[in-house]
Amino acid sequence: SNRVEAWTRDVDFLLRQEGRPMVNLTGDRKHVRVMEADWQNTDKAVNWIKEEAINLTQPFVLYLGLNLPHPYPSPYAGENFGSSTFLTSPYWLEKVTYEAIKIPKWSSLSEMHPVDYYSSYTKNCTGEFTKQEVRNIRAFYYAMCAETDAMLGEIISALRDTGLLKKTIVIFTADHGELAMEHRQFYKMSMYEGSSHVPLLVMGPGVKEQQQVRNVVSLVDIYPTMLDIARIPILQNLSGYSLIPLLRGKAENEVSPRGPRPSWVLSEFHGCNVNSSTYMLRTGKWKYIAYSDGHSVLPQLFDLTADPDELTNVAIKFPVIVHFLDKILRSIVNYPKVSSSVQEYNKRQFISWKQSLGQNYSNVIANLRWHQDWLKEPKKYENAIDKWL
Repeated sequence: SNRVEAWTRDVDFLLRQEGRPMVNLTGDRKHVRVMEADWQNTDKAVNWIKEEAINLTQPFVLYLGLNLPHPYPSPYAGENFGSSTFLTSPYWLEKVTYEAIKIPKWSSLSEMHPVDYYSSYTKNCTGEFTKQEVRNIRAFYYAMCAETDAMLGEIISALRDTGLLKKTIVIFTADHGELAMEHRQFYKMSMYEGSSHVPLLVMGPGVKEQQQVRNVVSLVDIYPTMLDIARIPILQNLSGYSLIPLLRGKAENEVSPRGPRPSWVLSEFHGCNVNSSTYMLRTGKWKYIAYSDGHSVLPQLFDLTADPDELTNVAIKFPVIVHFLDKILRSIVNYPKVSSSVQEYNKRQFISWKQSLGQNYSNVIANLRWHQDWLKEPKKYENAIDKWL
């Protein structure tokens, strides 16, 4: 589903690709282990620390990947086919202070950036939502975060119980955030802070306590950081930089052998739920988002100091800043060329997929995660695809 949706994002149609986001309460006040598979993996990790790691003479690395706090896919049938469900139990929900939950402000549909509108539409979020629905989605998401936090607590407790905590570095992070109804969206695939700003927490020997590092850093920094911890020489051609100097509270001017860390981070996205290749440059208080070839879709610029909720695109107001940031972005990645090759790739892949199915392609596409929209007017959508091809 995701691939076919991404390949056809340049087709002149709008199809909802998700069911409406939902919440679901399971079990009772004693139901602690909602995400059983994650708890089983956590148990395995805890047992390994207590039975294996404690006897090792060499340093170890333990990687634990959790699915939480990711929403659950809903049953693959009926009205909510393909939707994401924020699932928790009363045990975790009671840890959330409902009154403290902020209801995000939404721009009107007519004022939305065209790429944002496409994302909201395909995620089935352009309809009416009550404040209670939005508050529930956010509350259930926070409850799922609390359950995730408890799993991290089990790992830290196991390290403490075995005496390993004093000589172990723990890194906690995520691959993406959750919009949880910010900007009339849920899920990810967005350069807004809710999606692109991820947790990155580090504790261990040599890591300065209770500090918040203000620098913008990136997930690509984790690989060289782990090489640095293991005292393995860091290759000169890596995209990332070791975080160790920042974690030890050293001044920014104490540069690494590779030179100073850049003052920006880059993110790009070419997948589903977004109808354009998207590039984000974060530096200082600015977030610059460029699309496609840089001309056919207008860019966005946010001043995160004055506008932390990213509600006001100031690209037209600050053309000099836009020009300056666009120049930096192009020096890092030739984004118009990348966007063009992505477009060619999408069409090539779709043609190949369509040919592999023969005459049956329309029936197959109707049974992907299109939330019944395709079935209403299949000929209209087939014609739009033929025109695109």
